[in-house]
Amino acid sequence: MSPGNRKVAVVGVALSDCGRVDEATPYTLHAQAARRALADAGLDREVVDGFASAGTGVLAPVEVAEYLGLRPNWVDSTTVGGSTWEVMAAHAADAIAAGHARAVLLVYGSTARADVKAGRRTGNLSFGARGPLQFEVPYGHTLIAKYAMAARRHMIEHGTTVEQLAQVAVQARANAALNPDAMFRDPITVDDVLSGPMIADPFTKLHCCIRSDGGAAVLLASEEVVRDCRTAPVWVLGTGEHVSHATMSEWPDFTVSPAAVSGRLAFERAGVRPAELDFAEIYDAFTYMTLVTLEDLGFCAKGEGGAFVEKGRLLVEGGELPVNTDGGGLSAQHPGMRGLFLLVEAVRQLRGEAGARQVRRRTDGRPPRLGVASGTGGWFCSSGTVVLGAG
Repeated sequence: MSPGNRKVAVVGVALSDCGRVDEATPYTLHAQAARRALADAGLDREVVDGFASAGTGVLAPVEVAEYLGLRPNWVDSTTVGGSTWEVMAAHAADAIAAGHARAVLLVYGSTARADVKAGRRTGNLSFGARGPLQFEVPYGHTLIAKYAMAARRHMIEHGTTVEQLAQVAVQARANAALNPDAMFRDPITVDDVLSGPMIADPFTKLHCCIRSDGGAAVLLASEEVVRDCRTAPVWVLGTGEHVSHATMSEWPDFTVSPAAVSGRLAFERAGVRPAELDFAEIYDAFTYMTLVTLEDLGFCAKGEGGAFVEKGRLLVEGGELPVNTDGGGLSAQHPGMRGLFLLVEAVRQLRGEAGARQVRRRTDGRPPRLGVASGTGGWFCSSGTVVLGAG
């Protein structure tokens, strides 16, 4: 088998302790997730010759690799916000296919909730005021405000309602109720969402992601390594990545996210159509992200996202396209950057290991064959999309 022709699979996935984790450090969570992912694959750490991490210190992934006792020959520290991990997965798959590595470990860990609770940091309102961003910060362009502006534009142009946006949160919570590891599982209604405290119009509190602690790890490997694994492989079929803008003034259309490009590329490279997919894991820091990403990935036409989500289509139980099957960032966990958690959940679904929240194909009741994970970074600044298939 010549380099460049290798097929690439995800062979190990895991989460660290998640939710409320007051006594851990980010490095502890990295280590937990990494050990569990290797155990999931049935492999020793010696097989790992590639490593990717972001979000800690100034030398990530060097210092995290050292903490884990790894000396990789291939590294990636790409940092583009929440989509970092889908972009890293794409880079890792390319490296493995080219013969530059045989097994690449992606790891993340954060104590975002515990740090705020203990006063070690404050909640981020913006990404700072350096460079081009200095021209927006004085006008109240907080992170949440940027998303709220985009949502409002979609409402004006396409008639999307705040009740439709609220349905995204309601259905995410219903999926979380099936996930014993989700941070919030009690049912909520549209009225619950609408009556909450206003954060940034039109977003009330339940339109916004939770703040949690937690970590995740994903191990990708070449065909040769797959043969030694205890798990069924989940193949990387196609990937895409795209960056759009940093300042809101340079965003051509608030109703179109960079997933419109990354998704098209991923589906084209995988040779599949959106209609063929059994489920989707979509970054959901805010309800609008889910709605607009569904449009941009091609699950519905532009402007039809509101009607698409309001009919219960996102539910694990009875939904036409189950979305964020673990409860997503709105209910399950969101420790700073959630992109890697999307990949973990997608793999578990494709391996039929999701328990009560397991998606079943309508035709024969078996586990799904095709799924997609699509991450978004910044304020729709970047996107990474990965199409995965069961072995």
